[in-house]
Amino acid sequence: MAIAEVPLADTLARPLRDLRISVTDRCQFRCTYCMPREVFGRDFVFLPREQLLTFEELTRLAQVFTGLGVRKLRLTGGEPLLRRDPEKLVAMLARVGGIDDIALTTNGALLAGKARALAAAGLRRVTVSLDSLDDTVFMVLNDAGFPAARVLEAIAAAAGAGLAPVKVNMVVRRGVNEQSVLPMAAHFRRSGHVLRFIEYMDVGTTNGWRLEEVVPAAEIISLIGGQWPLEAVAPAYPGEVASRYHYRDGAGEIGVIASVTQPFCRSCTRARLSADGKLYTCLFAGAGHDLRGPLRAGASDQALREQISSIWTRRTDRYSEQRTRQTGRTQQVKPKVEMSHIGG
Repeated sequence: MAIAEVPLADTLARPLRDLRISVTDRCQFRCTYCMPREVFGRDFVFLPREQLLTFEELTRLAQVFTGLGVRKLRLTGGEPLLRRDPEKLVAMLARVGGIDDIALTTNGALLAGKARALAAAGLRRVTVSLDSLDDTVFMVLNDAGFPAARVLEAIAAAAGAGLAPVKVNMVVRRGVNEQSVLPMAAHFRRSGHVLRFIEYMDVGTTNGWRLEEVVPAAEIISLIGGQWPLEAVAPAYPGEVASRYHYRDGAGEIGVIASVTQPFCRSCTRARLSADGKLYTCLFAGAGHDLRGPLRAGASDQALREQISSIWTRRTDRYSEQRTRQTGRTQQVKPKVEMSHIGG
């Protein structure tokens, strides 16, 4: 398919460059900031298999998005490695012309057994979630009895398969795991991997988010910098969401993702595709746009392209900026899609 010569842009002149593809809404963890067990319990109804986009449908949509400017794909969930044969999907996506990068975000539970097959299929990068090295703290957060050591084994397996450096994401929540910031930094210094600290975000409506539980990125940088001096690094590419810092002693780098205190809406180039084929133009969106219906009804690539183009060019999303401005005021809580449905 021909690649668009003029990049698609929304109302704020933001191009469409990144597509996050959720392949399942299921996860074996019940992280308190994402899928709290009191909501996602035994009686929760997940998407039936027939509602999930097939690998062929996902690949076709990836081709259409590529024609509109997308160059990076990231597989998410839920937990994407719960989907059967994820390496087959990676191999199919790797054959799509115009894609420069295919990455995957995972909790690490199944990664050790899949890393080599995924790398061989064409996966370029992997991001692994790990919120503490302390098992007591980590198990409180993942609520699945899963130990940190097994995530560390998964990170090592990914590196051994050629997926290094691994990005390690730590969500920091005050009163829960902020005491793990320095031990995590100490562990990953000189590891060759990149540890990234994420402000606790109000994604969805079920995680009980409160502003006072957010540990600001500036506080995290001050804490780590007080132990090991840091210096800021320029973004690696336009629209990079993590602010990067190098250790001055050459021990590597860390990143902070400050969606709450330092929103980056104005440079957001990401679209999100849910497992059931809905297009979301913001992580905090209240509703998606159905692509599965037209796809299964026989829509042509051109018709799909025009539908996606129409959605993106009307895009006005800047939720984080608006939320930050309204901090301290009475806010109306609006429905938002759950992160487990569209990935982070």
